[in-house]
Amino acid sequence: MSDTPSEAEPRGSASKDSGVKPGIDAGEPEIPEAPKAPEGPADEVPAARTGGALSKGGSARGAARGSASGGTGSGGTGSGGTDFEKRKAEARDVDTRDVDTPDLDEDEEWDGPVVESWFADVQAKPPAPIRDATLWAALATGVLSMLLLGDGLALNLLLVAIPAALGAYYAAQAAGRRPHRWTLVWGVGGLALLSVPALRDADWPSFLAVLAAVAAGSLALHGGRTWTGVLFGPIGLYTSLVTGPLWGWSGLRERSGGARGNVGPVVRAIAVAAVLLVVFGALFAGADAAFADLLGGLVPDASVSGGPWHAVLFVIGVVGALVVAHTAAAPVQWDRVEVPAGRPRGRVEWALPLIVLAALFAVFNAVQLAVLFGGYDAVLEKTGQTYAEYARQGFWQLLLVTLLTLLVIVFALRWAPRDSSGDWTLVRAVLGTLCVLALVVVASAVRRMDMYVEAYGLTRLRISVVTVELWLGLVIVLIMAAGVWGARWLPRAVLASAAAGVLAFGLVSPDALIAERNVQRYEAKGSFDLDYARGLSADAAPALDKLDEPLRSCALRSIAQDLAGADKSWYATSLGEARARDILDGRPLSPDADWNVCNRLGTELAYR
Repeated sequence: MSDTPSEAEPRGSASKDSGVKPGIDAGEPEIPEAPKAPEGPADEVPAARTGGALSKGGSARGAARGSASGGTGSGGTGSGGTDFEKRKAEARDVDTRDVDTPDLDEDEEWDGPVVESWFADVQAKPPAPIRDATLWAALATGVLSMLLLGDGLALNLLLVAIPAALGAYYAAQAAGRRPHRWTLVWGVGGLALLSVPALRDADWPSFLAVLAAVAAGSLALHGGRTWTGVLFGPIGLYTSLVTGPLWGWSGLRERSGGARGNVGPVVRAIAVAAVLLVVFGALFAGADAAFADLLGGLVPDASVSGGPWHAVLFVIGVVGALVVAHTAAAPVQWDRVEVPAGRPRGRVEWALPLIVLAALFAVFNAVQLAVLFGGYDAVLEKTGQTYAEYARQGFWQLLLVTLLTLLVIVFALRWAPRDSSGDWTLVRAVLGTLCVLALVVVASAVRRMDMYVEAYGLTRLRISVVTVELWLGLVIVLIMAAGVWGARWLPRAVLASAAAGVLAFGLVSPDALIAERNVQRYEAKGSFDLDYARGLSADAAPALDKLDEPLRSCALRSIAQDLAGADKSWYATSLGEARARDILDGRPLSPDADWNVCNRLGTELAYR
C-alpha cells in the first residue's frame, strides 16, 4: 500500500488584474514552492520546519561571532554568517527582524514548537474587494432567512442556501479562483444533503445531513485534497466568523461614500416597493377570497410579536453568507499543514506484530465460518446463551475490532519500511491480507446485528450502528484500492463516501424502514413494540397505516397529535409530514382506540 504524499496538480497562468493567480482552482488552493536555501557545508543546513534543532554552525550566536570577526562565514557569501542566517530564515518564510533567537551555548541545541511549525503557512491571503453581486447575494440570504426560517426547517433551508452559494461563487471569481471538479462534487453534494430536511420529518437524519452539508460546503470553499486539508477543512468556516462581516461592511462603506454611488437611493427604493406591496396586496386580498388564500400561503407570518426573532434570522443569514463568501475569496490553506512522516521501522519490527494479528483474524474467521455452516444450535448449547444474547454480545465487540483495525492500519502506514520496492511489496501484502480478513469481520458483525433485529426488532440505534459498520467496511475497501492504484485520491474519497452515506441514510427514511421492519415482524410473530412505534416521526405513517385497527390508530395517535399542533407553511413542511396528513385525512383514527385500549395492546403484544 502507498503512503506517499500526493503530488501537486498543475496550475494555470498568472493574471495581472486580479492580483492573484487565476489558475488556482476553487477546490485547489495554490501551494507555492518554498525558496531554496543556499548551498553550503553540511553543518549549516537550515533547521527543519518541523521543529528540528539548530546546528552549532548555524546558530544565531555563532553567526553573530562570525559577523563580528569580519569573516565571510562558511556560507560562501560575501555578507558573512549573518547574511546566511537571514537567507535561511527567508527559506523558512520567517523575517529575521521579528525572530528572537534564544541565546545558546555552542554545544546546545534548541527544539522549536513542533505543532506550531506544522501550521506556519496556513494563513489566508487578504481577499479581493467584495463585489456588488456578493453583497446582493448576502442581502438575499438574509431576507430569505428572515421570511422562511421562522417556522422550522424543510425546503426553506435549501432555498436560503442557494443565494449564499451564489455569493461564494462571485467572491471566488473575483479572487481569481475557478471551479474544480471536486469543488462541484462538494457543492452539489452539500445542496443535495440539504434536501433531506425537505423530504423527511425525522429530526435525527436531518441533523446529520445538515452537519454533513456544512462539512461538504467548507471543503468546496477550501478545496482540501490532502488528509490535513479534508480533516481541517470542515472547521475552516469558523475562521471567517469575524473577518467575513468586517469584509462585507468595509465594502458597503466604500460604496456608500465612494465614487460608485450611494446606497441611500437603493434603500429608499426598497422601502417604497415594500409599502406599495403591503398596501395594494391588502386591498386585493380584501377584494377576493381566493387571492387572499393564495397570498396567505405564500407570504410568511410577519407579526409584530415575531419582529425581534425575524431580525435575528436576518442577521444570521447575512453574516452566514458573508462568512461563506469570505472563505471562498480567501480560504485557509489547510493543505500546507506539514505533518512529519513517521520514522520507518525495520521489516521484522514492523511486520511481525501485524502477521500475528492477521493470524488471529484468520482463526476467528474460520470459527465464524464453521458456526455459519454448522448451525448456531451447537454453539448456543455449549455457551448457554440465548439466540439474542449471542447476537448482541458479538456485534459491539466486532464493531470495536473494525475501528481498532483501521487505527492499526493508519499507524502501520506511518511506520512502514519504505527504503526499497521490496519494502512496499511487504507492506501491500501484509496490510492487504489484514484488510481482507477485516472485511470478513465486518460481514460477521452485520450478521450478528441481523440476528438481534430478528429477536427484538429494529430501532434507531441498531440501524445507525449497522450503517456505521457498513461504512467502515467501505473505507477498508478504499484503503485496499489505494494500495493498488495509489493513495492520492484516498482522503477525498473517504470524506465523499461519508457524505454519500449520510445522504443515502436520509433518503431511505430510517423511521419508515424501522416501522416497515417491525410491522413485518408483527405479521410473522405477533409481537409489536407499540411504545417505541409511538415515538417515530411522521415518516413512519405509511408503514404503520398497514396495521389492523385498533392497533393502527394507537400507533398513529402521537403522529396525528403532532401534525394537528403544527400549522406550517408549504416551505416548512416536509414530504413526510404531507404524506402523513394525507393518510390521516383519508382514513381518520378510530374513536374506539382510546388510551386504555392502547395500553392494553401495548402490554399484550410486547410479551408475545
